[in-house]
Amino acid sequence: MPSRYRIQFPPEQQHDLAQDEAYFNLVEEGTARKILFHDYDRIFSKPGLYEQLFYERLKCTSPKKVSELLHDSLTSEWISCSELRVLDLGAGNGMMAEQLRNLGVARIVGADILPESRDAAYRDRPTAYDDYVVADFTKLSDDRREELSEWRFDCLTSVAALGFGDIPPEAFFTAMKFLRTDGWVAFNIKETFLDHSDDMGFSRFIRELIFSEYLDVYQLERYTHRLSMEGVPLKYFALVGRLTASIPLDFLTSIGVVD
Repeated sequence: MPSRYRIQFPPEQQHDLAQDEAYFNLVEEGTARKILFHDYDRIFSKPGLYEQLFYERLKCTSPKKVSELLHDSLTSEWISCSELRVLDLGAGNGMMAEQLRNLGVARIVGADILPESRDAAYRDRPTAYDDYVVADFTKLSDDRREELSEWRFDCLTSVAALGFGDIPPEAFFTAMKFLRTDGWVAFNIKETFLDHSDDMGFSRFIRELIFSEYLDVYQLERYTHRLSMEGVPLKYFALVGRLTASIPLDFLTSIGVVD
């Protein structure tokens, strides 16, 4: 049975924070310790804390939503989920993999930059992944590239991990290059990332990808990712698409995301 924790949100006057600045206090033995929502290494070190904070307290729905839309898209093409070979990028402690297993996916490899994420996944969901790679996808070694290529992935998932600097566009693009040319992508992003007023590199990359000749969009749905500390719904888009051709290696350069 996972431990239960005393989670304390800050006073209301401190709630006006950007999503990547939000924090909570973890109270243990009478001492409150400040932890950022994005301090995943510290959160994953406590069994059950991630689930208690994001899924029980803040009602996160994203793994279920993205996996359901992926299932619907595959069904429309008469493809069984059991046929997929999935690379789950920004895998964390395996919440998305758990949903994929429930759909019948047989082969899933997790990938995350934090060794604490891998350790938490093996601790909390030891059967979720066939393998779990700890690596920076902007700096993959030749051996790591060969190892990942051998899986012949035909699906890339990334949930609650894109934007905010957690996964830069170069890392997501690198992961996409491990897919077959008819492979599937399924991920979620904050709704503002599709707004043309957002000129950050990741936002531009996703917009250009959606409207490019290299991706057919099957699902694009706006939904409530989770609640904020104030109980306000945070709106995201869930997207499922299928590659139609190999994306050129200079794609990010051509759209001005990297030099």
